Amino acid sequence: MSRPLVYLIAGEPSGDLLAGRLMAALRDFTEGSVRFAGIGGESMRDEGLESLFPQADLAVMGLAEVLPRIPRILRRLRETLADIEAKKPDVIVTVDSWGFTGRVAKALKKAGSTIPRVHYVAPMVWAWKEKRVHQLAARVDRLLCLLPNETEAFERAGLESVHVGHSVLESGAETGDGASFRARYGIPPQAPLLCVLPGSRRSETSRLLPVFRDTVVLLAEARPELQVVVPTVETVAAEVEAEVAQWPVSVTVVKGRAARYDAFAASQAALAASGTVALELALARLPMVIAYRLSPLTAFLARRLIKIKFACLINLLLDRAVVPEFLLDDCRPEKLAPALIPLFDSQKARTEQLVGAAEALKCLGLGGESPSHRAAREVLSMIKKDASP
Repeated sequence: MSRPLVYLIAGEPSGDLLAGRLMAALRDFTEGSVRFAGIGGESMRDEGLESLFPQADLAVMGLAEVLPRIPRILRRLRETLADIEAKKPDVIVTVDSWGFTGRVAKALKKAGSTIPRVHYVAPMVWAWKEKRVHQLAARVDRLLCLLPNETEAFERAGLESVHVGHSVLESGAETGDGASFRARYGIPPQAPLLCVLPGSRRSETSRLLPVFRDTVVLLAEARPELQVVVPTVETVAAEVEAEVAQWPVSVTVVKGRAARYDAFAASQAALAASGTVALELALARLPMVIAYRLSPLTAFLARRLIKIKFACLINLLLDRAVVPEFLLDDCRPEKLAPALIPLFDSQKARTEQLVGAAEALKCLGLGGESPSHRAAREVLSMIKKDASP
């Protein structure tokens, strides 16, 4: 196997992080001889990927949010398929974002492509539409699962499925330097500091930032010394900076992974959009409150289709409410602010959440082999399998 070409597609920043770590692991296993092509963001670019087009063109979620962007998404789909045809990679790895990556896989299957297809991150079809398990099985050759309970349903449908663990465990989220962060940005050592994470898609930030602003106002009424730090990513950085510039408290906006994790270490609590960030915060031992809002149409459908009790991965893994989460109509400042106050004031409340979060991280494989190395081994085995007589 000489200089294999791996084609990766990650449609949003959380997938970009996974794919970036996978790229580094693939380089380790191949002594640097692997080549990359595809679509990604900051982390994948740091590992040497020249993205076919900006990842932000795909970072959208929810029916009402997707509809206006369908023409652009379809154009990007055609460009992606043409690029795959031109480059003829040895393996295709699609990472999460099944709304787009599933269409890529479907088109390749229809065209009779023999390039091995690996999907990384099991879509939560078991949470709302179990029949889609068979759709996934028909389109890809192997599935890499983050959670230990996901493989069974896909294996029953005939799809090779492997639990590799969640690479957030190797993110370094626990390595931040809080003291130096406060000194760098002039934040007094004793000032209460809230870390606000409003999401990585414009559809998320546009709905959550106004709610988070009003939540911060309520907190600041009781704590006039409150300061806020907002780590952000390039897909939404301009919108986030413009919005928080109007907030009536001291707000520090930071970009980049190192600054993000320093901000975690410097803060006493976090208010975050539901997503992978909950696991980063758990790893950083930063207590949190999770929130999420959807458009009225998407929320209407979600209430009728989604069968799970929780959205936060920590609560899902443990099947109990360790982390306070406020979704849809419950995502309101008058609920969020009271949930955050104990995380500043009560050591008991902080400890209870952190103990539960640590239990969830163990379920994901904390302390074992690197999840990215496990995933890389599976990807490379598909190339060898395809190349064998």
